[in-house]
Amino acid sequence: MKILNSGDILETIEMLTAENLDVRTVTMGISLLSCVSDDEKTLCDKIYDTICRKAEHLTEVTHDISREYGVPIINRRISVTPISLVAGGLTTASYVPIAETLQRAADTVGVDILGGFSALVDRGMSASDKKLIDSIPEALAATKSICSSVAIGSTKAGINMDAVKRMGEVVKETAELTKDQDAYGCTKLVEFCNAVEDNPFMAGAFHGVTQGDTAIHVGVSGPGVVKRALEDVKGAPFEVVAKTIKNTAFMITRLGQLVAEAATERLHAPFGIIDLSLAPTSAVGDSVAAVLEEMGLESCGGPGTTAALALLNDAVKKGGLMASSSVGGLSGAFIPVSEDLGMIEAVQRGSLCLEKLEAMTCVCSVGLDMIAVPGDTSASTLSAILADEAAIGMINNKTTATRLIPVPGKKPGDMVQFGGLMGYAPVMGISKFKADEFVARGGKIPAPLRSLTN
Repeated sequence: MKILNSGDILETIEMLTAENLDVRTVTMGISLLSCVSDDEKTLCDKIYDTICRKAEHLTEVTHDISREYGVPIINRRISVTPISLVAGGLTTASYVPIAETLQRAADTVGVDILGGFSALVDRGMSASDKKLIDSIPEALAATKSICSSVAIGSTKAGINMDAVKRMGEVVKETAELTKDQDAYGCTKLVEFCNAVEDNPFMAGAFHGVTQGDTAIHVGVSGPGVVKRALEDVKGAPFEVVAKTIKNTAFMITRLGQLVAEAATERLHAPFGIIDLSLAPTSAVGDSVAAVLEEMGLESCGGPGTTAALALLNDAVKKGGLMASSSVGGLSGAFIPVSEDLGMIEAVQRGSLCLEKLEAMTCVCSVGLDMIAVPGDTSASTLSAILADEAAIGMINNKTTATRLIPVPGKKPGDMVQFGGLMGYAPVMGISKFKADEFVARGGKIPAPLRSLTN
């Protein structure tokens, strides 16, 4: 029998009502491997039927849980088997009809976002992978809630520079096709190094082939809660700071575990993982940058930022592991510029630049996320930035990702509105120096020595 401590209950109520604690997403992973067919209509029909059958009650159940427990659940999401694997038997030139089928299924079951229009090409590109990558710009322009990801490298395999070169071009093409929406299509596209199979967060979620038919993953977020906890230990040594963050992360994860258990029981789907990621929003009081500044920084991006972020990321992971035996996904601190009011303000006051963000990605979860850049940025420059970020992930044996948004017609200092959880962002300046010849080499950057772990 579970004994509830009244102090714990009151703490949780305070976090929910005053400190922007929420369950950012309940994501159902769905395998589409049983849908494989060499006929496009048959494949699309099977995909639609499978998603609608498996996720029929997802939205209803999560709304019920939210009401019963008083816990805000912001998004309902689905991740599916990477479409390049599912569609490998087709002879059609484009996979856009599959993306449209995914959108139709997402609309039918009422989820906010569906991810998995993806390809895993860290070791090489199959014909199906190439078709999917070529289809991405049109697919993201033709759908409102379908997300795409491409794994371009890993510690085990190295970095596929042919894929990196092509993805720079794809980002530019996607921006151009959605220029009337400030390149909104690029907000739904991410490039990964060391992609994980159980990530509930978008745009990078897909249902890995090593998972079962379904899985329930929960993503919890609470930067506001962490900031509030640190306000009580002003001036204290860093050991105290780390302990405070760990204890707070424990409480946040406990909430996610509660929601995950309820969801798995009612949806009759296996429990996957809790992803304890401090995922900010552009709302006041829900900022990772504000957490870092609470540790004593004058402004996020200034000296000390990387050290503060390293402490935060590590303490969050340690605290989460105490509350659940199934912590996974990306778990740590996210630093998306457009989704974090503190990051936005840091860019505006000049303390945070792209190069500092890149340094920060060495010690946090994910990478250069939701970065608006000038519309005239070349494809090769975008590719070179992707390569830099992938190299950080490869060498450090961690997940890194890049979500760059070259906004047509915009220059450094301009503001871009994306809306909703995507927020808004100042366009950041980038280096004027070119990497055309570097990117044009193609081939593969070999895996590092630490890949030899057998």
